[in-house]
Amino acid sequence: KMSPNLTLLVVFLSLHCYTTFAADPDPVQDFCIPNTKSGTIRTARFNIIPCKNSTEVTPDDFIFSGIKSSRNFSSTGLSAISVNPTIFPGLNTLGMSFVRADLQVGGINPPHFHPRATEIVHVVQGKVYSGFVDSTNRVFAKVIEQGEVMVFPRGLVHFQMNVGKSPATVFGSFNSQNPGMQKIPSAIFGSGINDELLEKAFGLTPRQIGMMRRRFSPKRLW
Repeated sequence: KMSPNLTLLVVFLSLHCYTTFAADPDPVQDFCIPNTKSGTIRTARFNIIPCKNSTEVTPDDFIFSGIKSSRNFSSTGLSAISVNPTIFPGLNTLGMSFVRADLQVGGINPPHFHPRATEIVHVVQGKVYSGFVDSTNRVFAKVIEQGEVMVFPRGLVHFQMNVGKSPATVFGSFNSQNPGMQKIPSAIFGSGINDELLEKAFGLTPRQIGMMRRRFSPKRLW
């Protein structure tokens, strides 16, 4: 059993260090750049990395250059680069993360949702059919173009498709450093949900279920 003083120390470090919460807490200091050289402090639930001393922090800690260009495209015509404190430590404890997404002509970002964050997307170039579905199954969708912005409320299914004649690029920002993501097709058919349940839920035959499983198997998504 930890002493009261040790318990207070662990709580203090948890608020100041490189951890992830279900809901991002308000910061208690200007910033917290993880000090990977100091090692981790292991607790029952987290491996905590203390912050750098502010005198050791440099401008480079707040700059990220990894989204200058797109990466490999998936079979759906999507290239996505997600940026969070794991690869950009300057974001740590600031309650935000972001993503660069590129869509080939006709490419899609399949229906998905983020359980822990609202997302704002800005079209950098191209024309994108973009929208979300609310809890009454009403669709809010429209083609948005370069310079326009759309918001996807937290936890609601949303989607995008390049409907232009050239590649499209969008930049998304989240109000959580760990928004999470579940793609609807892979969550249903790429997981281990019982086949009989899926047959009854979607009116599909065992053969059709097998085809969907092969299509959305995790190893085939990228």
